[in-house]
Amino acid sequence: MPIQVDPVPDSPELPEVVDFAVIGGGIIGVCSAYELARKGHTVALFEKGVVAGEQSGRNWGWCRQQNRHMFELPMAMHALRRWGELAKEIGEDTGFRREGIVYTTTKEEDIEKWRAWEKEARQLGFVSHILDADEAKARSPGTTTDWVGGLYSPDDGRAEPSMAAPAIARGLLKLGGSVHQNCAVRGLDIEGGRVRGVYTERSRVRAKTVIGAGGAWSARLCRRHGIGLPVANVVGTAFRTSAAAEVTPGCLTTPTVAMRRRLDGGYTLAVPGRGRIDLAPLGLRYASKFYAAYQRKLKKKLTYRLGKPFFSGPEALGSWSLEGVSPFEKERILDPKPDAGLARDTLAACQKEYPELADIKMAALWAGAIDTTPDLIPVISPVDTLPGFIIASGFSGHGFGIGPGAGRLIADMAAGDEPLLEASPYRLDRFYDGTKLKQPELM
Repeated sequence: MPIQVDPVPDSPELPEVVDFAVIGGGIIGVCSAYELARKGHTVALFEKGVVAGEQSGRNWGWCRQQNRHMFELPMAMHALRRWGELAKEIGEDTGFRREGIVYTTTKEEDIEKWRAWEKEARQLGFVSHILDADEAKARSPGTTTDWVGGLYSPDDGRAEPSMAAPAIARGLLKLGGSVHQNCAVRGLDIEGGRVRGVYTERSRVRAKTVIGAGGAWSARLCRRHGIGLPVANVVGTAFRTSAAAEVTPGCLTTPTVAMRRRLDGGYTLAVPGRGRIDLAPLGLRYASKFYAAYQRKLKKKLTYRLGKPFFSGPEALGSWSLEGVSPFEKERILDPKPDAGLARDTLAACQKEYPELADIKMAALWAGAIDTTPDLIPVISPVDTLPGFIIASGFSGHGFGIGPGAGRLIADMAAGDEPLLEASPYRLDRFYDGTKLKQPELM
């Protein structure tokens, strides 16, 4: 595995009964479990591999409100508040630093698009700044391109994926929750048409509510229980560089490269929006739901490949017994093959844009599977046909940044408390009933 994440100690024993069982040790799972524990509930977190072993430890590390969909912005705003509170609250460094995010462009139409977004965002209380050409140059010192302008959000930040979810998981342990790694959930325990807990590879654990936050694996678990979760896993490539001069203290996106300053003195680099679809049965099953997004946004940004994931992995077909080995035990940590050519092109583009970085090297290369919905908005939703089960998945590459906000909303939903914000935009049924979503308001 090309990434290394901070370790999390395992709880010594599996509980027999808890209030809430959380499936998945990524940022969404750990934040949900942590917020439930803060409310005073008993919580068990189950992870088939290690905490943050998949996409939550492989993402860019951006903590962003800027340019969020208006349905996501209220959640992102709460998430940034929580990012600022968590380290002191749990006594653990998540790597979060509020250093701002800058976008630059050579196209006037981008400026107009950002201006329209910024006007709408102000109605929800979020303020960012349109940059003119000189200001954009000043916010990206050393670039060789003359930008027509840019966008700057000073309250946004960055965190370290290798540190964040593990730190919050250790915070869960401090609150009395339990963490169980290398302990796959094989399926849901259902009695009388209602979820009563989970079957793990070790034993059954009873719970009044189960939260499915399995990331790339969520759709396969849902399908086992007759639930259609329309997601496609997009494989994204990123890499870290050797230590280098500071050309930005936070996060910066140009038309050719996205970069984040790391605590180790290097950068995490990627190409905005580029990815790969590994063709597989579950993805093909929901292809029609992705057609509009594909035509509008994704057609020029995605490549496609037929390979091993078609026959095994998170989007393959096949059933299994709750008493037998599940697919989640056969692949403890999903480790897709990165696009080395794309990474080399990205490094070259960065070096060209920043002559000061001409000598940086690629220190580690990896890929991660990003569970993506047709409208790029997550599913945070009870399942009407299966009471006691809440899906928290399909975060479409946004999960790390908005994780602490999503965790609070999920905890409110699970506990039956007044929700942090309007949850209707995240309903699973929106993909089936055609209901027009109501614009959420910040509460």
